[in-house]
Amino acid sequence: MIRIVAVGKIKEKANKELIGEYIKRLLPYVRLEILEVEEVLLPKNSSDADIEIVKVKESEKLLSQISSGHHVILLDLDGRNLSSTAFSDHIFKQYVDGNSDITFVIGGSHGVADAMRRRADFRLKLSEMTFPHQLARLILLEQIYRAYKIHFNEPYHK
Repeated sequence: MIRIVAVGKIKEKANKELIGEYIKRLLPYVRLEILEVEEVLLPKNSSDADIEIVKVKESEKLLSQISSGHHVILLDLDGRNLSSTAFSDHIFKQYVDGNSDITFVIGGSHGVADAMRRRADFRLKLSEMTFPHQLARLILLEQIYRAYKIHFNEPYHK
């Protein structure tokens, strides 16, 4: 099973439709679950301390949705870059190693607290570029779909 735990809801209709399309494409390959935790709003004129409080609160919500036996992959700006092929290899190595449940975590716009980073088994950087966290969910789903197509040597990946 693959679970994606993310801060915030997808608001834009176009993103919802594309995310739905990749979920539909993944269904023949894997059981998929997406859990959204509520975003914590920052007060106006927020300080660094306020931002840290938001990161801690959101991370607590994320951590509460992670099962103990899951392999946790955190999307993180300081994570490791992988090619699509290496990403596919990483996912399927988990299955070979007996980790049949993988949880991907997408933090809020301010990132995550250290406790969330410590819980991660792997930290993945999607790109050198920065994306809105809602778009990151779409990109992640596309890459998961691509990973399955690569693994099963099916047409799609070029």
